[in-house]
Amino acid sequence: MQGDSADTTTRPFPTAPGTALPGGEPTATPTPALPLRAAGVLLGCLTALLGLLYFVVVSTPLGPLLLWPRTRRRAFVVLIAGGRRLTALERWRRSVFFGDVFPARPVPDQRVLRYLAARTYAGLITGVVLGLLAFGAVLAGLLVASLVRGTLGWGNLVTQVLLGGVLLFLDMQGLFSLQALDARLARECFGPSERELMQQRIDELATSRAAVLQAVDTERRRIERDLHDGVQQRLVALAMLLGRARRGGRTPEQARSLLEQAHKESQDVLTELREVAWRVYPTALDNLGLQEALAGVSERCSIPIRTDFALAEPLPASVETAAYFVVSESVTNAAKHSAATEIQVSVRTHGPVLVIRVEDNGVGGAKPEGSGLTGLRSRVGALDGRLHVHSPSGGPTTITAELPCA
Repeated sequence: MQGDSADTTTRPFPTAPGTALPGGEPTATPTPALPLRAAGVLLGCLTALLGLLYFVVVSTPLGPLLLWPRTRRRAFVVLIAGGRRLTALERWRRSVFFGDVFPARPVPDQRVLRYLAARTYAGLITGVVLGLLAFGAVLAGLLVASLVRGTLGWGNLVTQVLLGGVLLFLDMQGLFSLQALDARLARECFGPSERELMQQRIDELATSRAAVLQAVDTERRRIERDLHDGVQQRLVALAMLLGRARRGGRTPEQARSLLEQAHKESQDVLTELREVAWRVYPTALDNLGLQEALAGVSERCSIPIRTDFALAEPLPASVETAAYFVVSESVTNAAKHSAATEIQVSVRTHGPVLVIRVEDNGVGGAKPEGSGLTGLRSRVGALDGRLHVHSPSGGPTTITAELPCA
């Protein structure tokens, strides 16, 4: 297949927040076991105490120096140096005990101090909540001991159980909220901020919009070229044949031969016009669905196609259209350029993602300047999908498109 370079990817899917690659793109990591996360919470309480001690012991003496212009810069450097060490400790804690992965880039000084202050406050509150939880566990043990000795009446037991259950619920909710705050603070400090993520998304949408507009213009030019160089030329030839048949002085056999040629030319015109219409938009998608539309692609292709179609639920119209054009364009490129003898098409859903895979056994060696797969990349990217093209020299060529259905 021609039209794209090997191993080309469009835009990654959005994944779980709080983790990111060195380039700033998020990625999902396995969630650590509960004991490991619990140890991370306890360690976070200790690091919060270190942060409080740092602010009391270091920041308080440096306060007057920070207010004096002549010493402000040096005092700030000293303050930031210690803050970065504590921030690095927090980053290590989030990475080891919670499995977070952050981009390898420096954190601004103001963000370091802001994170350290907020993290210290959240960690101390977490320690208080854990202390209340431990105190509640001790009271629960005393309650059980009183019940065993028979010194506790049923009325008091019901009251204590109800009150303890409500307090336990509030304590656990507070603990979960504080851990969510801890993760959000780490994400805002070490990962892309909300503003940066918003700007990145705006840039992606602007790029996608420009690519879609370019793909639409390219498609219009191709349709115009198909009509001008194909259908129009055949209609001119048909008109010439009919004109020759209408002229006098011809034998009935000659006139019949010209009419037969004109009839054949009209059939070829209808076939080519139908092909152009299918490339614009296949009506079978609306009438019969994606499976029947892909069956039409197999019928029109000169290479045998084996199709594996398995969908659990109906797809959105935009996803169906993109899936059809991915298969149609890939099959067309294989028929024109790959010298393949067989094409395999797979259309399956994996969770909320539709995965389309088109593989041929041709010669491979896809070229990046091809316009066909460039248009597919724009079409898939407009739906926040991903397009992979693997085409080593000698083949095979594999095109994989992943389209979110949600």
